[in-house]
Amino acid sequence: MTDLADLFPGYASEWVNTSARRIFARVGGKGPPLLLLHGFSETHVMWHKVAPQLAERFTLIIADLPGYGWSDMPESDPDHTPYTKRAMARTMIEAMEQLGYVHFALAGHDRGGRVAYRLALDHPGRLSKLAVLDILPTYDYWQRMDRTFALKIYHWAFLAQPAPLPEKLILGHPDFYLTQKMASWTKSKTLDAFDPRAMQHYLAPFHDPSRVHAMCEDYRAGAHADYDIDKADRDAGKKITIPMLVLWGDAGIAAAPATPLDTWKDSATQASGGPIDSGHFLTEENPDATVKALLSFFTASSS
Repeated sequence: MTDLADLFPGYASEWVNTSARRIFARVGGKGPPLLLLHGFSETHVMWHKVAPQLAERFTLIIADLPGYGWSDMPESDPDHTPYTKRAMARTMIEAMEQLGYVHFALAGHDRGGRVAYRLALDHPGRLSKLAVLDILPTYDYWQRMDRTFALKIYHWAFLAQPAPLPEKLILGHPDFYLTQKMASWTKSKTLDAFDPRAMQHYLAPFHDPSRVHAMCEDYRAGAHADYDIDKADRDAGKKITIPMLVLWGDAGIAAAPATPLDTWKDSATQASGGPIDSGHFLTEENPDATVKALLSFFTASSS
C-alpha cells in the first residue's frame, strides 16, 4: 500500500505502540486535539475533504482503527475481544496518551462512531465533546432488525457469520463487493462522491485476507459482546453526559421515521444535531455542510 496517494500533505505519519499492537495515525493542524475515527469499508482517508478546515482550529489525530487501514491487526479470540468497541476505545486512549493527549474531542463515523460513543460511556473524563456520524447505538440497530431494516443493513448479519464464510465470499470478488456496497449507501447510488485516489485506499485492504478477517471480527463483536455491553448500560440507566453532536445523512443508513437524534436522546443527556444532505458518507458526499456543523459544535463554548 506504499504507492497510495498522500491525501494529507504536510501531516506527520505516526505508528503508535499500544497493547493491541500499532495504531497508524496522521497528525496535523493547530489547536486543541480532535481525534477522528473512520467507519467500515473506509480508512482514515475518509476525512481528507474536511481536514483542511478542521486543521485551522484543531490539532487533528486521524487514526485507523485496529485491523483497518495501516493499523496492525490484533490477534482475535473466540469472543472477538480485541474487536469489541470497548477494547478499541481503550486502544485509542492508549494511542492518544502516547501522542501526548489525555483529554480530547472526538468525532467518529460508522464503526468509528461506535468506538467513540463507547469511549464516552466508559471513559467520560477523557472527552470534552463527542460527535457521531450516521449511526444509532448498536443495541438499537439489532432491536430494529425488521424486514425493512434488515434489507438496509444486511451486512451486519452477513459479516458476523462464523469464519470463514463472509471472508471467502468477499475475497472472491473484493472490488465488486466494495464498490457495490459503497455506491448503494450514497444518496446518488454512485461512486461520484469519492475521490478515485481515496477509493484506492479503501479497495486495498479488501485484497488482504487478514484485513478482511479483521473487519469481519469487528462485526462479530458487534453482534455479540457489543450488543451485550450496550444492553447492560441501558438496563443500568447509564448515559453519555458530555456534549454530543448527532449528524446523519437524510438518505443515510441511520435515517428512520424516528430521527437518530430522537434515538440518541434516550442515551445522552446533551445531544443535539440534525440531518445532512447526503447518504451514509457525509464527509465525502457533502463535506461543506458536514465541516460547518462540526466546526460550529466543536468551537462553541460548553454551557
